[in-house]
Amino acid sequence: MSLNLHPMVNVAVKAARAAGSLINRAALDIESVRVSQKKANDFVTEVDQAAEAVIIETLLQAYPDHGIWAEESGSEHGAQNAECVWIIDPLDGTTNFIHGLPTYCVSIALAVRGKVEQAVVYDPTRNDLFTATKGRGAYLNDRRLRVSKRTQLKESLVSTGFPYREGDDFDQYLVMMGEVMRRTAGLRRPGAAALDLAYVAAGYTDGFFEKGLQPWDVAAGSLLVQEAGGLVGNFSGESDFLDQQECLAGNPRVYAQLVGVLGKYSKFAGAGEKAAVRQSTLSISSRGAAPVSPAAAVEALAEAAPAEDANAAPL
Repeated sequence: MSLNLHPMVNVAVKAARAAGSLINRAALDIESVRVSQKKANDFVTEVDQAAEAVIIETLLQAYPDHGIWAEESGSEHGAQNAECVWIIDPLDGTTNFIHGLPTYCVSIALAVRGKVEQAVVYDPTRNDLFTATKGRGAYLNDRRLRVSKRTQLKESLVSTGFPYREGDDFDQYLVMMGEVMRRTAGLRRPGAAALDLAYVAAGYTDGFFEKGLQPWDVAAGSLLVQEAGGLVGNFSGESDFLDQQECLAGNPRVYAQLVGVLGKYSKFAGAGEKAAVRQSTLSISSRGAAPVSPAAAVEALAEAAPAEDANAAPL
């Protein structure tokens, strides 16, 4: 690799590759990996924990004064109240991993005073290394990344994540996905948000959206998208999204159109928009009433929604 990487990225790459080696070895005998359940459908393995430990050890050897914010161990390691904090997901896509589906990655980001400045996303199954430094671009191995050039939502491929947690509003997600599916060339659910964002940065997909994500899911990937010329925010299009549990990303034109479609599903949407969403999902979830298809609910929402961007695909 010939890139002149930032020294902090070099350390993060070393940490990510060490974690990736652990993950690849474990994947050879996945049946022997011990799995436990944090919550319903939210799994953790001994591999997650071992990968996180080697990442933290590598980072703190180089930067003992830095803080750590990791998925499995939180902030118990590293310096407390540090300006520089590493945000770590040691194995994003654990459910894929334990089923033998080779779509998962290591995600490491460095936030300085709350702003992400360095990022590494490493896919150990393909040996794909995504890196970014704020102001210096995003790369896949030694290739500079740019988001796609598609301008119309109807021609775009969009990725997402399905709800799986207890308490998630499944009916609302059905309506939301129905709206996106009817306006795009396709909707995909790979199962690892950090890779989803990396693929937007690489131009493999044109947009991404998901609710319920944590900072370690999106920190590194969001910088990749931004440094590749894309936009990242919440469903309302606001850029301060990291801890808001809703993430929307895309090339600039597709991002704007997705905000037009998904903005009413944001926790920051106006009262009228929220009322329309509640009405559409109520018709699906009401017990004792005749079932209403997601398509019918989408039609009801479309009638209540404001006019869309002229480039958006018609209903």
